[in-house]
Amino acid sequence: MNSKTILLVGNGGREHAMAASIRTNAPETDLLIAPGNPGTARLGRNAAVAADDVPGLVELARAERASLTIVGPEAPLAGGIGDAFAAEGLPLFGPSAAAARIESSKAFAKQLMLEEGVPTAGFEVFTDPEAALAHVRAGSGPIVVKASGLAAGKGAIVCLDRQEAERAVQEVMVDRRFGAAGDKLVVEEFMDGEELSVFFLTDGRTAVPLVPSRDHKRLLEDDLGPNTGGMGAYSPVGGADMALIDQIRTEVAEPVLAGMASRGCPYRGFLYAGLMLTADGPKVIEFNCRLGDPEAQVVLPLTRSDLVEPMDAVARGGGLEGWTPDLSPGAALVTVVVSGGYPGSYPKGIPIEIPADLEGPTVRLYHAGTAMGPDGLVTAGGRVFGVTGIGADLAEAAERSRAAAARIRFDGATWRKDIGRSELS
Repeated sequence: MNSKTILLVGNGGREHAMAASIRTNAPETDLLIAPGNPGTARLGRNAAVAADDVPGLVELARAERASLTIVGPEAPLAGGIGDAFAAEGLPLFGPSAAAARIESSKAFAKQLMLEEGVPTAGFEVFTDPEAALAHVRAGSGPIVVKASGLAAGKGAIVCLDRQEAERAVQEVMVDRRFGAAGDKLVVEEFMDGEELSVFFLTDGRTAVPLVPSRDHKRLLEDDLGPNTGGMGAYSPVGGADMALIDQIRTEVAEPVLAGMASRGCPYRGFLYAGLMLTADGPKVIEFNCRLGDPEAQVVLPLTRSDLVEPMDAVARGGGLEGWTPDLSPGAALVTVVVSGGYPGSYPKGIPIEIPADLEGPTVRLYHAGTAMGPDGLVTAGGRVFGVTGIGADLAEAAERSRAAAARIRFDGATWRKDIGRSELS
């Protein structure tokens, strides 16, 4: 693989972390990132093809003779990039559009879990806002209202009372806060406990877990404020030992893989299980059809194994039997630096200052929403950077992450100083 071309699709912090992992483990690889960002440009060649331009990506892979394509974000997977590449005989690591429904349709995922006996919250699905309103008005305690489609990680609204639930239904189905993602609505029972993110690399039969992580979705410290795409994450997670991960593999990942295969859409790629560790055991909150962001920015730095070889094997129809990843000791924590106004409207094109000595062996800076302006680096998104600290333990990783985040300067820069707080306390 080292002398061949790998095409990596995406332009966020996850893709920067993936590019860094590929460059570390396969230094001679010709790495092409579409469309990439200023951070990935230092690790390979950026190509000006949008991540959701499936025909353009097929043409690019063919022209560059890419031996493997790896897809970072969910939109092209849901849009059928896996099917388009398969039709052209181009190896791609990632699920088909039918398999990607595990993320692109929460209603599909919930029904799959129900039929396969995967532990999850009780739920109802609605396509009519009046029926959804009638349902939430009949309830009392906390519930969760979710847009069924893709909503950039922001489509789940935890509602503490009936009034909040009514407002959530109105926002999602009537006001169209998340666009077409709100055509169908999932209303779930509220689950109490600590969250856990587990990523599996799978060939459709075998599910191999990577190191578990935990992310913080809320904008403000103490886990307050609106949901975001993610304000930070850390790994490893206390209590998430091998026994628990093995339980999740056998009770969650393997039944889902069997269920997808029996439905004629075998699942190959990264499978993310977002879980709640309840008093009754782990239960699934949601599935994603790719690596999480920002979780990838702590999981990949703690993964010493070369992931390219198993991904290439899966992309070519091979299996993962006997493969296990080599994980680094220690801990990693990422702090996400966001634009002022995020997750609402925010300005772009704000000049950024980064100290030349910010990065090193124990601090990684991942570009998420940046661009090159006429006079240098500027903001280009809501989540601008992921700043990952690596240490012997979580306290050391947190200190390094936060100290580095505080040194990044741009007008409106905001970040949480309490990522990992429950673990550290």
